[in-house]
Amino acid sequence: METTNNDQPRVTATDSAIALIEEIRKDHPHILFHQSGGCCDGSSPMCYPADDFIVGDHDVKLGEIAGVPVYISASQFEAWKHTQLIIDVVPGRGGMFSLENGREKRFLTRSRMLAPGRDQEGWRDKSGEAKRQQTTQACLCNAGRATDVVKSLGSDLIFGGNDAI
Repeated sequence: METTNNDQPRVTATDSAIALIEEIRKDHPHILFHQSGGCCDGSSPMCYPADDFIVGDHDVKLGEIAGVPVYISASQFEAWKHTQLIIDVVPGRGGMFSLENGREKRFLTRSRMLAPGRDQEGWRDKSGEAKRQQTTQACLCNAGRATDVVKSLGSDLIFGGNDAI
């Protein structure tokens, strides 16, 4: 199941992420991403050879970036369903099982809130009137426990490694 919210893709990628995907595809032409939910590699987006990862019956396909499918578990999707995931790249070592490992770069998931009726001015109520509201989004890290809560509309959340920044 591929999902969108208000005609906005659930997953996008930065130019840096697309460049790293293209580099990885030279060695591994068929890959996929699965948004990790914690444990060993925190909540990093994990890049696997498509034949080495079994997509589960309860995994949700968020979309594709650079022609590469991106999945998330149904339970994690339920927690993040109001966000758009943005796959980015930062310096560092990738997850031990992720294909970017050893390239001195790693994928990182950033996110921004999505919701029906949101525009650049803020949130709109049922009448269409723009309203500023505080929202709360739990950062799910370390095996699915909420370890940080970020408040305030417009803040981007960053998920990667064992940190929520």
